[in-house]
Amino acid sequence: MHGHDLSPSTIAVGAGRPNRVPGAPLNAPITLASALVPGGQSEYGRHGNPTWDSFEQVLGALEGGRALAFASGIAATSALFDLVPAKAAVVAPRGAYHGTVGQLKERARRGQIELRLVDMDNTAEIIAASESAALVWIESPTNPGLQIADIETITRAAAKAGTAVAVDNTFATPLRQRPLELGADFVVHSASKLLSGHSDVVLGAIITNSERAHKAIEQRRSTLGAIPGAMETWLAARGIRTLHVRLDRAEANAKELHKRLSAHRLISSSRYPGFGTIIALEVVGGPQVAQKMTEQSDIITYATSLGGVESTWERRRRHAEESESVPEGLIRLSVGIEDVEDLWIDIQNVLAATN
Repeated sequence: MHGHDLSPSTIAVGAGRPNRVPGAPLNAPITLASALVPGGQSEYGRHGNPTWDSFEQVLGALEGGRALAFASGIAATSALFDLVPAKAAVVAPRGAYHGTVGQLKERARRGQIELRLVDMDNTAEIIAASESAALVWIESPTNPGLQIADIETITRAAAKAGTAVAVDNTFATPLRQRPLELGADFVVHSASKLLSGHSDVVLGAIITNSERAHKAIEQRRSTLGAIPGAMETWLAARGIRTLHVRLDRAEANAKELHKRLSAHRLISSSRYPGFGTIIALEVVGGPQVAQKMTEQSDIITYATSLGGVESTWERRRRHAEESESVPEGLIRLSVGIEDVEDLWIDIQNVLAATN
């Protein structure tokens, strides 16, 4: 009826709302029910909930496919990995989110898959590893090293080899890249991060434009019980409504902070992919100084998560399961929507206090 393609920001605000009929609520209500009257989409809470629909509709519209919500990002990745045939090869990043790589390594140890680890910024290596593989798992930008993959070139080569491609789009969000349009078969999100945006939700999602794959993933969700809560999906849908304004503000802050960090004498390295809200930085003095910094800031919160309205940071190798490819002193800074000058003063203060 509007006669033109809507912008992503308009879709984020408007998609997944109830039909505009007299007396209808503007927002989808929270349905707290384990059983529903037979005859509709579902009659038992493990197979469906009306509150899921709002979140799945808006995220699916943003990514250009059909979305399925999961209890967590790792539950979503697990359901997708379950579709890989026994003994088949999976290509994945060496330096990526340790929850994902750890899960793949565990499956490889059990003999369930063959795991081929690659660097996400080495396109030739990825394409070579894709031959005879069942799945290429792309994380771009990677967590926490911020490597960027050439998604379109990889998906084109994978299609010729008959290999499926899944992209973790958590850091970029559909406002910065749409992997399905670039040829990917699946998009995966930790919706706990930028999508919901307020550090109060644990949620995951898978998006695909294949009806067959959608049904297979939905079946895994129901069978394994990796279902989201009604409150979590309601909060995530509400969070998506402001994704564009939050992302624009936090991204502007990140660009400015990266510029200043790159020129600071006590910063040995600052990495930023040119978009998004994450900076990977290293400080003069190494891991001990980096750890002290993250624990002593006033405004930036010392925490392991990311993508919220508040800025957070941590030294990633403090986690025993983090990849050895990640430098010991690397700090992952998730930039929020605070005033950038306040954030910069906070960083300068902890740099001065620990050096």
